[in-house]
Amino acid sequence: MMDTISSSSPEVVAFRRFSRFYTAYIGALGPDHQGSAVSLTEMRLLYELAHRTGPTAREISADMRVDAGYVSRLLKGFRNKGWVTTVPDASDGRIRRLALTEMGRAVFAPMYHHANVVAADALAALGPTDRERLLSAMGTIQSILDPAEDKAEPYLLRPHRPGDMGEVVAAHGRLYSAEYGFDMSFEALVARIAADFVDNFDPARHCCWIAERDGKVVGSVFVVDAPSSGGEAVAKLRMVFVDERARGLGIGKRLTDEALRFARAAGYTRMTLWTNDILIAARELYRKAGFEHVASEPMKAFGVSMMAETWERDL
Repeated sequence: MMDTISSSSPEVVAFRRFSRFYTAYIGALGPDHQGSAVSLTEMRLLYELAHRTGPTAREISADMRVDAGYVSRLLKGFRNKGWVTTVPDASDGRIRRLALTEMGRAVFAPMYHHANVVAADALAALGPTDRERLLSAMGTIQSILDPAEDKAEPYLLRPHRPGDMGEVVAAHGRLYSAEYGFDMSFEALVARIAADFVDNFDPARHCCWIAERDGKVVGSVFVVDAPSSGGEAVAKLRMVFVDERARGLGIGKRLTDEALRFARAAGYTRMTLWTNDILIAARELYRKAGFEHVASEPMKAFGVSMMAETWERDL
């Protein structure tokens, strides 16, 4: 049976005192949030759009516990700025799915990074013991007030920036050596692909999405032009990876979906990719994304014997 607590009780006074303190502490009371040029609610809405695949406005307003009409007005402002777009649901055209545009992600990424820096500075000002007490208390508050809250740690999808190519190359070298026995010639190949991407980058035709978690690069996907005959516009999917520490969060699917969405918007009509038969998880990801295995040939490369495979799909 639920207890009855007076609105003037000491417990309520203490609860409200903490609420006033914390909203002021995190900079939630001003017209912008921590110098981000958007309000706290707008920042949270951008966060939800950046960390979900095709949510609806109704889903976001329910999870944010914000009036649906208010969320709709904010989304209209985002659309006017070119930050967000809507697409029909694949199974029910009456449902409109939301997605950040490339501009929206480019705007959100530095805001998110700045908010993380502010949090890091606040934590760095505490000693190890106080920091541990604070984070433990925060976890306790969350688990008591919302025990059903999803405990999966979030990640950020953002465009590439200086320093990312080196991270992607190193991650590929470590991952493929540990899991498939590839030698360093594979890392050299990835480095050449990354260098070519930077040298020939055309934002209208090429893209790179970086998955970031806890400030570290944990995944990537690239879209570039593929050679084609007959004048067909064909995109090539390259350098898809998800760090082993970030698997199980749907990052691989999200990266692939974003690459397909970009390729369609860029005017490509087909997408192709190269993989091999020993990359079981990657092949399953591509199959679920609608790619079909169209060609194979035996090869020995990177110190390993395997079957090289070409996969394709219409866009």
